[in-house]
Amino acid sequence: MIYLDSCLVIYLVEEHPLWGSRVADAVDTDEIDFAVSALVECECLVGPIRSGSAILQRDYRRLFEGFTLLDMPESVFLRAAELRAQSRIKLPDALHLACAEHHRCDELWTNDDRLTRVPRGLARNILGARP
Repeated sequence: MIYLDSCLVIYLVEEHPLWGSRVADAVDTDEIDFAVSALVECECLVGPIRSGSAILQRDYRRLFEGFTLLDMPESVFLRAAELRAQSRIKLPDALHLACAEHHRCDELWTNDDRLTRVPRGLARNILGARP
């Protein structure tokens, strides 16, 4: 199972000119189960809600239906605190990593090199460095 970071979902749904098609190609497989958390959903929906785009909100919700939704029990938050203390990453990033770790995801796909620097090697930048 692969946990998708919010940035990749945003690139995919909003058809980012540089990264959108690359993310689409990466997730276009029946061999991998992709997962997100409610935190990913929250981060992705902020922009469409702020702009009042019902169409974009619908597009995100449709995409989320195709992914496994991972819960975030208290132990995820406690692990996120440890990750923040050890690596000084921001809370949302620590929560993404802790959630993926808790659910024994094979990898956390991202485009954020800060996550790839956290020990254990769970996060993988599938697009290379950010522009």
